[in-house]
Amino acid sequence: MTRTGSEQEALHHSSPAALRSGTGAATLAKRAGLVALATAVLFFCYWRQSQSVPLSSDGSGNVLQAWDMLHGNLLLSHWRVSDVSFYTTELPQYMLIAALTGLGPWVAYAAAAMTYTLLVLLAALLARGRARGRAGLARALLAASLMLAPQLSATSILLLSPDHIGTAVPLLAIWLLIDRCAPRWYVPPLVGLAFAGVMVADSIVLLTGIVPLVLVCALRTCPGLVRHGERRTSRRYELALAGAAAVAGVAGSYAPQAIAALGGYQQSPVGTATDLGQLQHGSWVTLQAFLELFGGNVFGMSYFGRWPVLEVCFVALHLAGVIVAAWALGVGLARIFRFGELIVPTFAVAIVLNLGAYMISTHARDLLGAREMAEVLPLGAVLAGRVLGDRIPGWPRSAKRWLIPVLAVPAAGYLAALALGAAQAAVPPASEPLATWLAAHRLSDGLAGYWQANSTTVDSQGRIVVSAVIQDPSGRLVPYQWETDDTNYDPARHYANFVVAGGPTGLPGMQKSAEFTFGRPARVYQADGYTIMVWNTNLLAALGGPRLRW
Repeated sequence: MTRTGSEQEALHHSSPAALRSGTGAATLAKRAGLVALATAVLFFCYWRQSQSVPLSSDGSGNVLQAWDMLHGNLLLSHWRVSDVSFYTTELPQYMLIAALTGLGPWVAYAAAAMTYTLLVLLAALLARGRARGRAGLARALLAASLMLAPQLSATSILLLSPDHIGTAVPLLAIWLLIDRCAPRWYVPPLVGLAFAGVMVADSIVLLTGIVPLVLVCALRTCPGLVRHGERRTSRRYELALAGAAAVAGVAGSYAPQAIAALGGYQQSPVGTATDLGQLQHGSWVTLQAFLELFGGNVFGMSYFGRWPVLEVCFVALHLAGVIVAAWALGVGLARIFRFGELIVPTFAVAIVLNLGAYMISTHARDLLGAREMAEVLPLGAVLAGRVLGDRIPGWPRSAKRWLIPVLAVPAAGYLAALALGAAQAAVPPASEPLATWLAAHRLSDGLAGYWQANSTTVDSQGRIVVSAVIQDPSGRLVPYQWETDDTNYDPARHYANFVVAGGPTGLPGMQKSAEFTFGRPARVYQADGYTIMVWNTNLLAALGGPRLRW
């Protein structure tokens, strides 16, 4: 086919800039497609691994709160929440998922996978910073790799119901704003507003974001401490950031009282107890928790999985990531007084504060408490990418000949570990058998211990309402004030006529306390290890006494 004269002239006069623009657009489209594909694969893998752990009543309570907000109770009136409300972080996310899928345990699993996928992507973006080319790619890949494949034993910490790991999503987003928009005048006010919003949901941001930023900026403004090209305008800007963060910390600390005064939820006090008497044990648990978060806890492996040899190999490979994170932490601390870098020293100080606070807290008794320092993982990953990632492209060509094969081994291992997590069998909801039995016997409203209450309600998709109770000092049952809705105990709104005792997570002495509180039941059933006691009256009318928190 021959071209017309006008076509040949148009082709001849096509500018090189236009050709480059077309090529650039095609490259961007290809990259966007690869990122979208990678995001979908990561979400699927994390969603599968999340389902390998049953959802507890803690996460089920958050699902019920989001469901209540979705149906108009935006302030969560009459709710007694835990010491972390998640009101501005995970609860809106749960609302969105529940609106699309309905009420059920799957809400928490989908949200956990979404949260961790976002964390990996945000960590890669923040680690890349303003670097371009191979240096930027190396930074992003290093940060993403350190978070890529959570250890199977850390699934309940990183990939389940709302916890402190989710607070890292807005935290990294705030630092993206600081990193990409600095030093604009509007950044400090926006940072202050964002920090205050996160404080409403989780006060852990004081240790992982606000206090580290204030400390680093305050130290760097001391005369004679900052070197390497400090400028007065930068000092004023950093002071503005520190001031905005400090104001946000103070304002956010009063948020629970303000919400309660407006008729919203009542939040339990944040636990700040320390236990210096167990400092040696706390140090050992903190070390194991650090290894657990980065996937290299060789001390906590159970060897009871379907692929024990593979699991051992993957944990050993993750030790390389632990070493990289520890090295980056040391480098970050050494850069506190270096002008031009704010993220690196602030993240290093945040990690040290988080580790130190966890070490002396009462949570450092076993690895279940590692959730209190879960944000160390994304902070450490970003830190490693920032300080170590861009060094790799600068290595001599002779070193790269052996470096690439060496790095390929842990990279392949991390990808295989990700696949192993996705291959885990999904567990059925823990309270589903109980919920099925109750539905079959037309029992729709009752009482149980905390660990059987919210989970049964969510596993039944809201068809059965089981409210939590606990024994008071005299042995009587009273409402439990933790992740519960006070309206569930109102005899004018609910007719509760059964009590669940026994089971793997039941309260000791529950059956005796139920008979002491309500008298002899009309019927008693045994099912799947549970004892279900049924009365012919509304038990809520006799449920009184002080409301206790366990």
